[in-house]
Amino acid sequence: MPYTNGPIHIGHLAGVYIPADIFVRYHREKKNDVLFICGSDEHGVAITIKAKKEKTTPREIIDKYHKIIKESFTKLGISFDNYSRTSKKIHHETASEFFKSLYDQNKLIEKTSDQLYDNEEKQFLADRYVTGECPKCYNKNAYGDQCEKCGSTLSPEELINPKSTISGSKPIIKKTKHWFLPLDRYEKFITSWIEKKDKLKWKSNVIGQVKSWVENGLQPRAITRDLKWGIPVPLNGVKDKVLYVWFDAPIGYISSTKEWAELNNKDWKPYWLDENTELIHFIGKDNIVFHCIIFPIILKEMGNYILPKNVPANEFLNLEGEKISTSKNWAVWLPEFLKDFKNDTDILRYVLISNMPETKDSDFSWKDFQSKNNNELVSILGNFINRVFVLINKNYEGNIPKMHLLTSYDKNIISKIKTFPVIIGNLIENYKFREALKEMMNISRIGNKYLADEEPWKLFASNPMRASTIMFISIQITCLISVLSRPFIPNFSMKLSNMLNFKFNLNWDLLSDKYPYLKNGHKINKSELIFKKIEDSFINEQIEKLKKNSYLNQV
Repeated sequence: MPYTNGPIHIGHLAGVYIPADIFVRYHREKKNDVLFICGSDEHGVAITIKAKKEKTTPREIIDKYHKIIKESFTKLGISFDNYSRTSKKIHHETASEFFKSLYDQNKLIEKTSDQLYDNEEKQFLADRYVTGECPKCYNKNAYGDQCEKCGSTLSPEELINPKSTISGSKPIIKKTKHWFLPLDRYEKFITSWIEKKDKLKWKSNVIGQVKSWVENGLQPRAITRDLKWGIPVPLNGVKDKVLYVWFDAPIGYISSTKEWAELNNKDWKPYWLDENTELIHFIGKDNIVFHCIIFPIILKEMGNYILPKNVPANEFLNLEGEKISTSKNWAVWLPEFLKDFKNDTDILRYVLISNMPETKDSDFSWKDFQSKNNNELVSILGNFINRVFVLINKNYEGNIPKMHLLTSYDKNIISKIKTFPVIIGNLIENYKFREALKEMMNISRIGNKYLADEEPWKLFASNPMRASTIMFISIQITCLISVLSRPFIPNFSMKLSNMLNFKFNLNWDLLSDKYPYLKNGHKINKSELIFKKIEDSFINEQIEKLKKNSYLNQV
């Protein structure tokens, strides 16, 4: 769930939302019952810090960025079934029910501990209200919950020379009472659970991080905070304490499902309580511990809830060789991209999928963006589609010609393209989206080679039956592309379907058996320019804008 203290950037898209969207769109094409749930994460210290910085209220901050984020997702084609927000009543009620259930079952421990306190502002300092020197890498600008330089998870008390981000003063130590989830009691459960996932071939980075946490010894973790912004701790006599954002945020998946069910007159329970349902979390690597340790423990103790079937966490996407940094404004923000590219989103989706950090950190650069557009989308995919449409419209008045005697080459082409639904489907089901996209593009490479080898433009007069067969097969390849491209570049798929003058309603699993997809005599429309080249001047403008607006190298 994206945090509503700022807009979405390309790192978020490559790490989480585009891979999830590919997976969901694919399963919809298979006619599977799939529910795509998300929402804005609107509690926590970062919201209050942003509100103070902009001299406004937390409510105004979350309303502002929730709208921006939701609109950006819509324009990019992220096809959520429900996009909720954790400030809604249904979420407050659901998260409170979870806390009360754990509390009533004596699953929580209550303890008083030392916490940093800002004596000038008269308030306790939650993790992001404290900065100081990291005790592990000695970065002087570490936060109270994490060091962005070395990636270590921290607590405010561990920082060297801590200071309050509110007043700038040195905090004092003061006693405060909180409720903790005793993670140490669940080490055997997590160890056994993750070993089973290892056998199911979960990503090695996910398995490795979970095992590392367990091997280092799990510790009780506070699930409440001394704050006024958030979900109030639902206990009598407790004031100015809220549920910790990383306790309430994952529960947002459940409350969002409940909201969807209410809006659509459905039952939410089969999606969370039926053992045949598969729960898949798409997240970044910095959220692995919450989705693979803390949330599964909470779900287990709630009784009948299913646990994650897979958590295919991605690594990080860098930008022009540097780590994306929101604080230093070193990022390509989605709203700005949509504005500059006039909502032409398929290019961005294509480039981010082809560079997706599935097993290790990867890099986005504007020059590579230009190259992939010009040399792949335009020269390979767009070129094949345009050639087929132009030749059929010019020589057959837009009517698909007949197929005649097939050569061994024709039969080999038909046999080969019919394997792609299975190949691409298997890759998507195993979360190998980069490779799946590459295979989708290989279909157009096969088509281009087929046309170049057979040269139908030389045969329309001298051997019309042969030319007719070549064009019949070529338009079938085009049809297949229009379906198999849907999970990756949906706008292109829709435009191509309109050009083909055909509304496909084919189950992905039946694509190979349904060949040919269009019969002879079917009327197609005129070719449209789907992709166009990006000039050097435009790319240079983007690079200069990035450098100009960044604080990366500023003192």
